[in-house]
Amino acid sequence: MADHTISRRRLLGTAGATGLALGAAGATAGYAAAPSGSSDSTGGSRAALTSLGTDEVMFHGKHQPGITTPVQSRGHLIAFDLAPGAGRKEAAALLRRWSATAARLMAGEPVDGGGPDTGVARDAGPSALTVTFGFGHGFFRRTGLEKERPAALDPLPDFSSDRLDKSRSGGDLWVQIGANDPLVAFHALRALQRQAGAAAKVRWQMNGFNRSPGATARPMTARNLMGQIDGTNNPKPSDDDFNKRIFVPEKPDGTDPAWMAGGSYAVVRRIRMLLDDWEKLATKAQEEVIGRRKADGAPLTGGTETTEMKLEKTGADGKLVVPLNAHARITRPDQNGGAAMLRRPFSYHDGFDAKGEPDAGLLFICWQADPLRGFVPVQRKLDRGDALSEFIRHEASGLFAVPGERGAGSTWGRSCWRDSSDRCRRLPARVCPGSPVGQQPTLASPGALG
Repeated sequence: MADHTISRRRLLGTAGATGLALGAAGATAGYAAAPSGSSDSTGGSRAALTSLGTDEVMFHGKHQPGITTPVQSRGHLIAFDLAPGAGRKEAAALLRRWSATAARLMAGEPVDGGGPDTGVARDAGPSALTVTFGFGHGFFRRTGLEKERPAALDPLPDFSSDRLDKSRSGGDLWVQIGANDPLVAFHALRALQRQAGAAAKVRWQMNGFNRSPGATARPMTARNLMGQIDGTNNPKPSDDDFNKRIFVPEKPDGTDPAWMAGGSYAVVRRIRMLLDDWEKLATKAQEEVIGRRKADGAPLTGGTETTEMKLEKTGADGKLVVPLNAHARITRPDQNGGAAMLRRPFSYHDGFDAKGEPDAGLLFICWQADPLRGFVPVQRKLDRGDALSEFIRHEASGLFAVPGERGAGSTWGRSCWRDSSDRCRRLPARVCPGSPVGQQPTLASPGALG
């Protein structure tokens, strides 16, 4: 067992940043509506926004936003590699910039400084914007923090269904952006990419979407691009074991480094759906591949979407109603030793290839306390005989450590000031928000980046 002796005040003493198990998160999170008559950047009063525009997700909290936040209608995923010659100092400065910018944008405020801004989102409110930051395996080597790298960040095993493009996989730093307005989401993407400056370069970037809030007559589970209701059995915060499955324990047990307390691990997969092949199947055949009715998501054994699937039920022909290789059967936690993950994906469509086939599918994102107990066992099971595997292709992959709690008070890093004023006096004032100069919020980071 590794010896993770780094203290929380050392961790937070810098302003650093932080298979196809289909589904869209149905979890709830705290939204706080900004005043409808708030002022714009010039001090004047702007017109009242609709409820969609006023939805604001808090930047501060026990966990990073964008994990249990209801999935938004627009998403961007972007991974960076630290530039040649950039190390711990450059990474710390970058994460300070990103931290301050994310906090302002999520509050519906304009970017403060940092060069030109097109103002593309000037007329909009926060629109449920979330910005989530994570660290990839290579980040720790580039910054000389190998001893702080979690064992859970070891590379994922190879799967037979993988057709991975390495140029669109991995990365030192990962950012997930979500919003219910495309311009708000793009504005955040552009601001963070521009502020990377010479410290980090884009490795890959992907765009996704989901159904817009209010598009259906009643709230319902979303459909994926195969037309299937998708996300029925996602873990819910109300489940007794939700935190245990999704988040790293807040009291480190030696398995994870102390700086990951309250954090989570994100597995990111670009999964192409072979829609031309899928659409050749009759509806009944599609339902047998999935194990659920296409019309309402109910199991083939009857009932409604949330009815428990009867895995042993047979039909008049004596065969199992839900085939042994049906996707819904294979992915059930009770068929995988209790393995579970919070799935929060976006669909994507990147045009048509040279054959005229749609380059479309799922930007699969799942969250778990440990990918070796969450994603990996389920994907291994799918790899051995999922009927759906004939109609999908895994084309990119990433695994990222996403730190959690931002310390006591309203900003990340405050615990370093509260617990060790001497340490804070040795650090630049901008690093310790409790110091008299600079009250910028910061993103949790491993080790003493600052």
